[in-house]
Amino acid sequence: QVQLVESGGGLVQPGGSLRLSCAASGRIVRIDSMGWYRQAPGKQRELVATIGTGGRPIYADSVKGRFTISRDTAKNMVYLQMNSLKAEDTAVYYCNAGLIPWGVVVTTFYWGQGTQVTVSS
Repeated sequence: QVQLVESGGGLVQPGGSLRLSCAASGRIVRIDSMGWYRQAPGKQRELVATIGTGGRPIYADSVKGRFTISRDTAKNMVYLQMNSLKAEDTAVYYCNAGLIPWGVVVTTFYWGQGTQVTVSS
């Protein structure tokens, strides 16, 4: 069974920083992509950043220049460094991975349980 577990959320003042981490575990053959989405109250879930194996990161326009996604392929982990946080960054942040688990031949997408990020003074 595959699991994604996020950590690192919390309360931070505007202009502050947070670092989110996500670990993928279980019987995994290969991870093709890992990324972060977020969902604010009353809004749809949206892409924040994603990174494929050996590929360029993709960022939402709203976070370019402030957030940095990185990946440790050896540890099956993905990170999101968030700087210059704004109130509008407040949301539940979800880790997402496109991977091939044992016994499956196609890429399957998994989600973490989410971690709350609140930016407020």
